[in-house]
Amino acid sequence: MTDKSLWLTTVAAVALSASAPAMAQESGSSQSAPQEAAADQDEAQIIVTATRRASPLSDVPIAVSAVSSQAMQNSGASDIRTLNQLAPSLLVSSTGSEANASARIRGIGTVGDNPGLESSVAVFIDGVYRSRTGAGLNELGEIERVEVLRGPQGTLFGRNASAGLINIISKAPEKTFSAKGEVTYGNYDYWRLSGRVTGPISDSIALALDGVWSKRDGFYKLVDNAGNKIGDTNDRDRYFLRGQALIEPNDALSIRLIGDYTNRDESCCGAAYVEARERTPATGGGYNTAPFNRIAAILAGQGSVIAADPYDRALTITPGRDYVSKLKDWGVSGEVNYDFGGAKLTSITAYRDYRSRDYGDYDYNRADLLYRDPNTQRQFKTFTQELRLQGSAFGDALDWLVGGYYADEKLTLQDNIRFGTDYGRFAACRLMAGAGATSNFNAQQLAACGSGVATQALITGTQANLNAGLAPAIRASLIAQGVPAPQATAIANGQAAAISTGLGNGLRALAAIPAGTGDTGSLYYQRSKNWALFTHNIIHITRQLDLTLGLRYTRERKRFSADLNNNNATCAALQPALAPIATNAALGSAAALAGGILTLGCLGNASTSLNALDLNDRISDGEFSGTAVLSWKPVDELLLYGSYSKGYKAGGYNLDRFQLGSTGLNAVPAVFAPRTNADAASLRFAAEKVDAFEVGLKYSQPKWSANIAAFRQEFKNFQLNTFNGTSFVVQNINGCDGALSAARTCADGDVAPGLISQGVELELTASPARNFRVSGGMTYARAKFADGRVPLDPALFLLPGSINSNAPQVVTTASAAWTPELGSNGLSALFYVDGRLTSDFNTGSDLFPEKRQDGFAVVNARIGIRGPNQRWAVEFWGQNIFNQDYTQVAFSSPLQSSSPATSTTGQFALGAPMANQLISAYLAEPRTYGITLRGSF
Repeated sequence: MTDKSLWLTTVAAVALSASAPAMAQESGSSQSAPQEAAADQDEAQIIVTATRRASPLSDVPIAVSAVSSQAMQNSGASDIRTLNQLAPSLLVSSTGSEANASARIRGIGTVGDNPGLESSVAVFIDGVYRSRTGAGLNELGEIERVEVLRGPQGTLFGRNASAGLINIISKAPEKTFSAKGEVTYGNYDYWRLSGRVTGPISDSIALALDGVWSKRDGFYKLVDNAGNKIGDTNDRDRYFLRGQALIEPNDALSIRLIGDYTNRDESCCGAAYVEARERTPATGGGYNTAPFNRIAAILAGQGSVIAADPYDRALTITPGRDYVSKLKDWGVSGEVNYDFGGAKLTSITAYRDYRSRDYGDYDYNRADLLYRDPNTQRQFKTFTQELRLQGSAFGDALDWLVGGYYADEKLTLQDNIRFGTDYGRFAACRLMAGAGATSNFNAQQLAACGSGVATQALITGTQANLNAGLAPAIRASLIAQGVPAPQATAIANGQAAAISTGLGNGLRALAAIPAGTGDTGSLYYQRSKNWALFTHNIIHITRQLDLTLGLRYTRERKRFSADLNNNNATCAALQPALAPIATNAALGSAAALAGGILTLGCLGNASTSLNALDLNDRISDGEFSGTAVLSWKPVDELLLYGSYSKGYKAGGYNLDRFQLGSTGLNAVPAVFAPRTNADAASLRFAAEKVDAFEVGLKYSQPKWSANIAAFRQEFKNFQLNTFNGTSFVVQNINGCDGALSAARTCADGDVAPGLISQGVELELTASPARNFRVSGGMTYARAKFADGRVPLDPALFLLPGSINSNAPQVVTTASAAWTPELGSNGLSALFYVDGRLTSDFNTGSDLFPEKRQDGFAVVNARIGIRGPNQRWAVEFWGQNIFNQDYTQVAFSSPLQSSSPATSTTGQFALGAPMANQLISAYLAEPRTYGITLRGSF
C-alpha cells in the first residue's frame, strides 16, 4: 500500500469519524465503583482520572485516550494488544516471548527480550506499576476502562515513564448482587470462558471474583521434512483469577483489596523465514540474486527446509526442541482512601511475583544450532508503595497534590544458551564458504559439509589452500626486508605451515564442539531500589485560565551481579592459539579466518574462563523531571492548552554475557581474550531523558467532540535494544551538535537529542443518530534519529537520519457501532466494525531494508442480538477479517549470515560484496472468527 493511498484513506476516514471510543465514569479514587459504559447513549459524558482528579476528558489538558470496557469488548480485546485498533498513537507487539512485549506511543518505546530494560511506556493495573509491558499481555478480566496517556509521565503516577503510560482500571466490587458469564468458541479450536460474581456481604463490605480460562491451537504448524504436520506452536492455554474486597465502613474511608493469579502453559514463539536470498550489488544500483544462498545450503545439509511462503505458517524446528512458554504471575495490593475533609489521602501498597520460563529452539530451523535449556527463566519480585495527599486551597483557587513513591525489585535471570549437535559443523562450514562475492564451494559441497559427509575433507583442503597462499606472501615480505631468497623461502614455508596448521586445527576443534556445550547455570541478578517525591498543582488564575505545575525528584540505585557457569573448554584452548593470528592484519584472509573461529568458537564469550569471574557493579542516579501546562477555556465547549514536560527513565544493565566487554568501538573484539571482572561496567546503559512540547485543542458538543494535539519530543540517551544476529546490543542513542571524534563519540558537553518524535494527532467522536456512534483518529508521527553525527555500534549504521523501527508515520483508526432496537420487547442488535490503517514502517531496530513492512489495514467486526437490559447476548465476531498478512517484528536469524559485514543490501554502499543474512519474522495473527454467548443476572 502506498503512502499516497494511505493519506487519501486517512482523509476520508477522518472526515467520517475519528478516535476516542466511549468512556466510562469514575469517582474520585483511581479505582471507582463500576458504571455502565455509555456506548449506546447519545450524550455520554467522558470522565477520566488521568490527572488523579475525576474530570471530563474535554477538560483535561493532556493527550489521553480512554477506552471503555464496552469498546474493548466490541473489538474482541482480552489484553492490551487490541488497543492498537482503538488508539492510533499506540502500537503493542510481542516477539520471541510474550513475557517481554513492546509498547510504543508516538513511535517511541523499548523493544526486545532483554529483561534488564524497563519500558519507555509504563503499564499500571489498578494503580500498581508493572515493571515490564508483558504483564499487559495477560488476561485482564473485567475492566472499567483503559487510559492511554501520551508523552512523559511522572508527577501523577508512582513510577515515571519517558514516552507514555497505559493505565488499566478493573471493575470494583458492587454493593448489589450480580453475576455474569460468557462462553466463546472460534476457529483454531479456540475456547474462552469468563465470569464474574459480585455483591455485598454486609452494609460496608462488598466482594468480587472474576476469572478467565482460554485455550487454543497454535497459529503455526510444525512439520517434518516431508511437510507432514507433527504439532503446532503459538497456541494458548491460560487462566486468570482475581478476587477483590471493597470495605467502606463510613463515608470518609474506603479500602480496596485485590489479589490476582495468572498461569500460562503454552508453546511460544515460532518465527518464519521471510528472506533467504543471497544478493550481490548490481551495476547502477539495486542487486542481483545469486543462484543459491551459501548459508541456506549448509542448513539444507542439516535437514532445514525454508518455506516458499512464510504465511503458509509451516515451520520446521529441531526435534525435541519445542518452544515452551510457562508463566506464573501473582500479586496482592491494597488501596486505602481517607477523606480528611480538607484533604484526601491515598495509599497503594503492592507486592508482585512474576516468573516466566521460555525455552526451546533458538535458531528457528530444523538444524540443531542453538537452544535455551529448560532451566532458563526470569523472575521479578517487586514491592511498591505510593502515597498521595491532595486537596484544594485559597478558596479552590489551587488544587494541590503531593506524593511519594518507593519500589524495591529483585530480578533474577537464568539464561542457559547451549550449542546443538549441528553447531560446530555449521560454524566451520560457514567460515570455509567465505564472505566474498561468490562462495568458495557450490551448494552440493556446502550441504555435504553441513551434514558431516565432507566436513573434514573440506577443512583439509582449506588448510592446504591457506598454506599455498601464505607462503609466497610471507616470502615476498621477507625478501623486501633484505632476507636472502633461499633463507626467505625456508622461513616462509615454515611460518605458512605453522599458521595454516593452526587454522586447520582451529576449524577441526570448532567443528567438533560437543553438543550441549554452553551455559550450565548462568545467573544474573539485578536489585533495583528507587524512591521519588512528586507534586502536581493546578492554579486557577481565572475561571477560564489554569496553570498546572508539576515537579518530581527520582533517586535510583541498581546493583548488578552475575554467577556465570559455562563448560566451553574449546574456547579456552582456541584463544591463546589463534588470537595472535587474528590480530595480525598483515596476514589478511588468514587473520580474518582466525577471528571468525574465535568469534564462533567463543560465541558470546562462552568459555570455562567465565566460571572464575565474580561480576559486580552498581549505579546510582538522581534526576528532576516535571511539567508545566497553561490551559484556557474561552467558552465551556473549547479547551486550548500548551505544555512542556521533562521525562526520565532509569538506566540499568544489559543482562547478556554476549556483550560482556564489548563497547561497539573495541579495537580488538572481546571474544579474542578471556573476560575479567572489570568488564561488568560494560553492561551498563544510561538513563533515558526527554524534553517534550505539546499544544492542543479539545472541543466538545453533546453530539460530537474533537481533540487535536501537536507535539515534539526530544530524546537524549534513548535506550535502543537491537538483536544483531548474534547478541542483543543495548546502546544509548545521542546526537552531536559538532562532528564525531576519531573514536566516534561526541565531544564533552556536545550532546544533542539522538531521537526526535514530532507530529499531529486528531481524535473525533460523533453520535449523529440514536444508538449509532462513530469514532476514529489519525496520528502523524515522525520519530527520526539525528542526522549523521550519531555515535553508534557498527550494527546500527543505518540509523542516522532514519525513522525509528515500528514507528509508522501515518496511522488511522476508525470504528462504528449501531445498536438498533428490535421491536418493543427490549431486544436490540449490535453491528460493529473497527479498522486500523498503517503506513509503511521498518520492523527491525537495526533498520535493515529486508525488515521493512508495507502499509496494511486490519479490520475487526461483530454482529449480534441482545436481550432486554443486555441480560443475554449472542454475537458472531471476526478479527482480521480480511486475513491481512503482516509482520510484527523481523529479525536477523541467529548466526545465519557469512559475516556481520555481509548481512544486508544496506551495506552495499559501504562496499559489501554480497548480502546473505537469513531474516526471520514473528508474524501477526491470521484471521480468527467465532461465536460468543453472554449472560448476566
